[in-house]
Amino acid sequence: MKRLTQITLVALALAAAGCTEPGHYPVSGQECGPNDPVLDLDANDCGVPGI
Repeated sequence: MKRLTQITLVALALAAAGCTEPGHYPVSGQECGPNDPVLDLDANDCGVPGI
């Protein structure tokens, strides 16, 4: 039963993330812009702790 609850929560989170307006961030709802600091990120900036 615990596994079913986890799968349901993940599915709901993914569905909610897909219900955002174009040009807006899904979690915060803020508008995306040309000066956003995330535009400067690449794969090398993302590390996995412990590896």
